[in-house]
Amino acid sequence: MLCTRIIPVLTIKDGRMIKTIQFDVYRDVGDPVTTAKYYDSQDVDELVLLDITATQDGRDPDWRTLEAFANECMMPITMGGGVRSVDHVRKMLRIGGDKVALNSSAVEDPSLLARAAGAFGAQCIVLAIDVRATASGYRVCTHGGERATNLSPVDWAVRASELGAGEIILTSIDRDGTMAGYDLELLKQVTSAVDVPVVAVGGVGTLHDIVDGFTQGGAHALGCSSIFHFTDNKPVKANAFAAVSGMHVRHV
Repeated sequence: MLCTRIIPVLTIKDGRMIKTIQFDVYRDVGDPVTTAKYYDSQDVDELVLLDITATQDGRDPDWRTLEAFANECMMPITMGGGVRSVDHVRKMLRIGGDKVALNSSAVEDPSLLARAAGAFGAQCIVLAIDVRATASGYRVCTHGGERATNLSPVDWAVRASELGAGEIILTSIDRDGTMAGYDLELLKQVTSAVDVPVVAVGGVGTLHDIVDGFTQGGAHALGCSSIFHFTDNKPVKANAFAAVSGMHVRHV
């Protein structure tokens, strides 16, 4: 049986670790290198680290901060934010990333997924999907949630997995930072449509939310942020609670 992963999701802006609410309100939550050392001491399964304003700013990823962070981590890292080419993927892997997340650039040019997977293998190519609920249903958004598309997250997830994405990070913009629980309906729609692992992100506020994401949403991994930043729940505690709740996790 595959282990269920509990993954801290970390976001950086201008060299600082920040946390958002619905991709809008920014809160500074510390130094990236210090944060890396902390999570390394917590023996977490893996980390997701995203430069969330690179695409909106039209710049390259913050290579310096990403590399400094990776140098302090002994666990696998998925890196992303501002990735626009196969060369960007290559550089992220070279500075310490184990997997690379593509988002807006893949929507604009889906062939980038196939080219990246062809060069490095599907196991290290991750599609990040940011989703808002609209009157017409769920829709994929790009550029940090600023640009809405007509893409259905289910259709896009299926196509991307066929092109070579080996994993999907599915983020509910509406739940981001709210600590109101995962959007289980969105999660169920995507997990039931694809065979690749899906990481649920956005809204976890309690340890019960983590279990619900797995048991009710069908997630293969649970991305967490605010619960670790703003409560006394830490990764070690989350893993122990998940194990007691019947989830098969790596560390207890």
